[in-house]
Amino acid sequence: MDQPLSRKTKLLYGAGDIGFSLTSTILGVYFAIFLTDVVGLSPGIAAGSILVGRVWDFVNDPIIGHISDRTRTRWGRRRPFLLFGSVPFAIAFVLLWWRPPIETQLGLAIYYAIAYLLFDTSATFAYMPYFALTPELTTDYDERTALTGYRMFFSIFGSLLAFTIPLMIIGGFRPENANRVLVMGITFALASMLPLLLTFAGTREREKHMDMGRPGLLPSLRAAFKNRPFVFGATIFLFTWVCITILETTLLFFLKYIVQREAQSDLLMGSIFISAIVALPFWEFASRRWDKRRAYISGVAFWAVVQMLLITLNASTSMSVLFGLCILAGIGVGAAHVLPWSIIPDAIEWDEYETGQRHEGMFYSLVTLTQKIASAIAVPLVLLLLEFTGYLPNAEAQPASTMLAIRIAIGPVPAILLSAGIIFAWRYPLSRERHGEIREAIRRRGEEPVLEVK
Repeated sequence: MDQPLSRKTKLLYGAGDIGFSLTSTILGVYFAIFLTDVVGLSPGIAAGSILVGRVWDFVNDPIIGHISDRTRTRWGRRRPFLLFGSVPFAIAFVLLWWRPPIETQLGLAIYYAIAYLLFDTSATFAYMPYFALTPELTTDYDERTALTGYRMFFSIFGSLLAFTIPLMIIGGFRPENANRVLVMGITFALASMLPLLLTFAGTREREKHMDMGRPGLLPSLRAAFKNRPFVFGATIFLFTWVCITILETTLLFFLKYIVQREAQSDLLMGSIFISAIVALPFWEFASRRWDKRRAYISGVAFWAVVQMLLITLNASTSMSVLFGLCILAGIGVGAAHVLPWSIIPDAIEWDEYETGQRHEGMFYSLVTLTQKIASAIAVPLVLLLLEFTGYLPNAEAQPASTMLAIRIAIGPVPAILLSAGIIFAWRYPLSRERHGEIREAIRRRGEEPVLEVK
């Protein structure tokens, strides 16, 4: 039986996510419009730059996950990456927001592709081992949801800051504000580095996991793809985060051109994340009352309906209606943040029962890889859609085709993706009771005949 985690441990673990939330949200929301409206890249070239910069991630994540599984130090398997990865993580983030003295479209595209590659590599060294700490800290089904709830509080709070404060610093995405964008990048790089050090200092890994053998790369990959709960959980995660990434990329365009509330963007986006934070305890309660699968289905189905309502809005929509829909969307955002992440750790015990080893690093590297695949697909797709429909940066009025594309990206596309996640959640094979049976079978292994779980 696990000893319950102290509130201090949960807080210090959860705090680490604020840095990853700040950087990933700022990139998701502002990087595309920074490249088009400040740097001056065409949407198509900006899409290519982002896509090229992220290709390395498809190799980099599993390698780093495998390295952390094989790491053995006096600080543990995961925590050293937080200590030594925090500074490169911050420096690489700053490089993304510098407008270099390059005038050609090709030269700028190459610079931002390289900068993106460097950032993704340094970020992976820090956040992939951080995510893999969740199953290291507790094996309890419900406590993992609680621990993830603490992490998601900081994650959503970080997203709230990322959606609001950068706009206060920058003012507007125009070429003359390039220096303000760089100041924003430096500010959030420092703010993102420090929480990693708090997590390093405030958590401890399980010594018994240090005594396990060092798994090989191919066996680790086989263990992941043969693990049915993990495959289903990762698929749920993928559909959810493709949806979130598309919305992050599209939301500012929607507020600027569809409802024409760019000046109130920080307040509207802030209301989404405040609502999501308030909803977190409800989704933890729902997970305990039902299970993670049913809670996820309820939350994202509600969110999908809200997203469909957004396609009816226009510049004449009142602020009260806009705020109301943002608050309702935030309730679904809370479910989408906490529940897919809390589903993943339970597959670790299934893996330990089947293989006699634990591959947290590989499993979480594949999860973060799905998140990056989501971004690699979604961000260029939105930019290419804008390019195809004739988007005009900073224009007073956009073509009707562009306005329709933004509406589709904010409503029907997210609803379809969330519905796909619901289908896989409905078939998810690992309930609370089944997870408890597996934990008991692991505990009793070697003592007496165990309950076979397949």
